[in-house]
Amino acid sequence: MLQIYRDTDGTVRSGGADDDLPGHVIWMDLLNPDEKEIEFVKRRAKVRVPTRESLSEIEVSSRLSKEGNHLYLSTPVIGHATIEHAELSPAGFIVGPDFLVTVRYESLPTFDAVAERLKQDEILTSGMGVFVALLEAIVDRGADVLEHLAAAVDEVSKTVFKGNLRGSASPHSSNFTLRRALSKVGALGDRSSKARDVLLGVGRMASFTLDVCHEMLSDEFRDQLHAVTKDVASLSDYETHLSDKTQFLLDAVLGFITIEQNDIFKVLTIASVVGVPPTLMAGIWGMNFKFMPELSWTWGYPFAWAIIILSAVAPLIWFWRRGWF
Repeated sequence: MLQIYRDTDGTVRSGGADDDLPGHVIWMDLLNPDEKEIEFVKRRAKVRVPTRESLSEIEVSSRLSKEGNHLYLSTPVIGHATIEHAELSPAGFIVGPDFLVTVRYESLPTFDAVAERLKQDEILTSGMGVFVALLEAIVDRGADVLEHLAAAVDEVSKTVFKGNLRGSASPHSSNFTLRRALSKVGALGDRSSKARDVLLGVGRMASFTLDVCHEMLSDEFRDQLHAVTKDVASLSDYETHLSDKTQFLLDAVLGFITIEQNDIFKVLTIASVVGVPPTLMAGIWGMNFKFMPELSWTWGYPFAWAIIILSAVAPLIWFWRRGWF
């Protein structure tokens, strides 16, 4: 889908393939474009539209470059997502002197917000202005995401350290609760790392634009880009704090799982030790020797039962006095 902003009369779509873009066109937004739309933008905007594969490359030289008067920038972004489901998708920005071309493959609320702002705010009159507004919107959304992640981390932290993490005395329920906590912590760590990838990509684009186009930028855009880089640095530090806390929670949950396993092995150990003496006594009296004095005793059978029970109870008392259970 191709959206052309400030093309109210439709002259761009109806114009000739080799005509220059009208001055009132400042943003061409490609969302999951087909070949026809890509070719249209190439011929009308006179730019190279990168493929999804090139936008996904991780080399800085591939993500940040300048060709003539145009900047070719890309960064990973996250669309409508939850903590449990968040996938990175590439987004490309072609920043020209007068207009902006964006290429993306996910529906992004930040782009929708800026597009809605374009319809009401006449201050945005250039592609660079739209580009800066998009960066600011992505940073604002990143801050909201980190706040949401921080609240989720605090919730898990309360569950781990202040609540009943085991959930129930039942081993099955306990295992389920521990698995759910471990899965939640893992999802938080994964979501946090993806948010960091987005913020770092935005920070690189802002810094690159400041370095390459420093003389071409107005004081307003220069100040806004400086503010974006500072915000990204601050949010990156905050994300590092969340990552450290998430790792600490992961270690804590794994520690509880280890304690749970140790409790199981302790029960098995007690059961095996308690069962050894009665088994030994029963084995001795179960031998088929001809001369065994206990066989002729009137109280031999009750005596054997008493010894067997005592040999089982004595280890239990010993373990109890040592605080094993």
